[in-house]
Amino acid sequence: MQELETNIVPEPAGEENAPEIPAAQVEESAPDAGERLRQAELKAEEHYDAWLRAKAETENVRRRAQEDIARASRFAIERFAGELLAVKDSLEAALATDGPSVESLKAGSELTLRQLVAAFEKSGIREIDPAREKFDPNFHQAISAIESEQEAGTVITVLQKGYLIAERVLRPALVIVAKG
Repeated sequence: MQELETNIVPEPAGEENAPEIPAAQVEESAPDAGERLRQAELKAEEHYDAWLRAKAETENVRRRAQEDIARASRFAIERFAGELLAVKDSLEAALATDGPSVESLKAGSELTLRQLVAAFEKSGIREIDPAREKFDPNFHQAISAIESEQEAGTVITVLQKGYLIAERVLRPALVIVAKG
């Protein structure tokens, strides 16, 4: 069989039905290249200005945040220090007393300790007193291990209490642990 070659060029749709617009009118309605360039330059300038403003605002926010962080770190201890002032006042009052008795010194010391404990509680400082608990290296520091009737790894003696501040170890408890 013989193949037939045909060169069919499709005509653009709708051109034969479109009304013909005179060339002079087309040139008037379409902006020329110079006008388009000027509009593009204005738009670019507008975007550049907006970008500069956004960049400046970002820098201002960053600077303000750094200042807030610096201020917060300088004054973070302010609340706790205010609580400790009452403790200091009690100690000074006890020392200013002429000829204090043992009972008055003991009562004053107990009052001062209660004020200090209250200041710790208000500031989120908690005691670690692990007596008779299992040794935990995350919260305790073993000074020594001795033979004992208690289960191995159990805290026998607390030499120095530890402290937590917001669930973070401020100071581990110093302990003596039972040997197995």
